Amino acid sequence: MHYLPNILSFLRILLVPIFLWLYFQPDMLIRFLGILVFILAALTDLLDGYIARKKGFQTPFGAFLDPLADKILTFSGFFCLPFIDPELYPWWAVWTIVTRDIVITLLRIYAKKQRVPIYTRASAKWKTFTQMTFLYVALILGATIDSVHPLLMFSGAIMSSWLMYYAMVTVTIITVYSGLEYLVVNRALFYRNHT
Repeated sequence: MHYLPNILSFLRILLVPIFLWLYFQPDMLIRFLGILVFILAALTDLLDGYIARKKGFQTPFGAFLDPLADKILTFSGFFCLPFIDPELYPWWAVWTIVTRDIVITLLRIYAKKQRVPIYTRASAKWKTFTQMTFLYVALILGATIDSVHPLLMFSGAIMSSWLMYYAMVTVTIITVYSGLEYLVVNRALFYRNHT
């Protein structure tokens, strides 16, 4: 039981290749199954965090593994998008989001090792909310884009309107802003070894 949060984090990582394989299948129902796998993996994040806090099963390794598993899952979703439509979901936006999240995650790990308190702002929560909301919508649209079912033909209309491109740019801007704010608020971390 003590290792359950870490097991769930490992499970989240193991579900990523399954999600990717399912999502790139030609059959729409199988692609939706891939989205369900993605959602299941995301739910393990909520569960392992709850168990770790509730039962006191927090460990240094778990503190490293949990955010790593989160980023692997999130990045896998974003990396799918340019393969759906590289014009709506340009690679530069994906790499900007990924780079920001990697840098901030590494800084958080460094801060924990230095035992420096981390200060977060509301923009970080907005970043996560907008990223995940956008990602779920984009993945669903991508899975249904070639459907001829009357209830799903809206996917093609939305994709052709460039709405998702502007949504992608907005998410990228919010992500970059939250990263810059994080660096400013926690700037003491950079001067710790020079004082």
